[in-house]
Amino acid sequence: MKIHLVLQGKGGVGKSLIASLIAQFKRNQSEQITCIDTDPVNSTFASYKSLNVKTIKIIEDDEINTRSFDTLIELIAATECDIIIDNGASSFVPLSSYIIQNNIADIIQELGHELIIHTVITGGQAQADTLHGFVSLVNQYPENCSFVVWLNPYWGNIEAEGKQFEDMRAYIVNKDRVNAVIALPSLKKETFGRDFEDMLRDKKTFDESINDKSLTIMNRQRLKMLKTDLFKLITVASII
Repeated sequence: MKIHLVLQGKGGVGKSLIASLIAQFKRNQSEQITCIDTDPVNSTFASYKSLNVKTIKIIEDDEINTRSFDTLIELIAATECDIIIDNGASSFVPLSSYIIQNNIADIIQELGHELIIHTVITGGQAQADTLHGFVSLVNQYPENCSFVVWLNPYWGNIEAEGKQFEDMRAYIVNKDRVNAVIALPSLKKETFGRDFEDMLRDKKTFDESINDKSLTIMNRQRLKMLKTDLFKLITVASII
């Protein structure tokens, strides 16, 4: 089984979106999943009611609550399905430090699971911070962790000095640790983009929105097309 942990030190870059997409994809494949939100500030993932997300507050006074973390490990040990964990930016540093210092990746492996770290790179003002976050994760986490990089162009193209992500030094130096790069599509704001934003605002899944008769036929058709395109990207990544 796989433990999908979504991490990025920069807030507001789409971590909960990534967690929800992984969860929806797996459900679309008729897989059983467990979804967990550990964000102590913005429990966005937990707002997706149809995904039955469990909330575990693993941070208390800016430090790991060891009892809560123990609960998380026991849940992982007992599960027979994939687990998707969304972690907030505010708990990024303490959680990462705790995982690394206590060899949690080794424990997860001994339990028969694979730890996959999902991280997000964005364009725009947050690009440098998200790239730095990616490099830090790869440098800090042990070799028995896999990495999936999600490129989110919502705030602008991901490029520097004319180079795309896979031509940047941050990726070239660390590409042996990256199992997949998933580039989310740029959406036309007046149509697909608007429909997608409305869906995210309402914390609905694709299936909920596609089956929502209060939406227009074309709203639902565009979301159906977008779901198909996104799930194809995830299928190609194969590691998920």
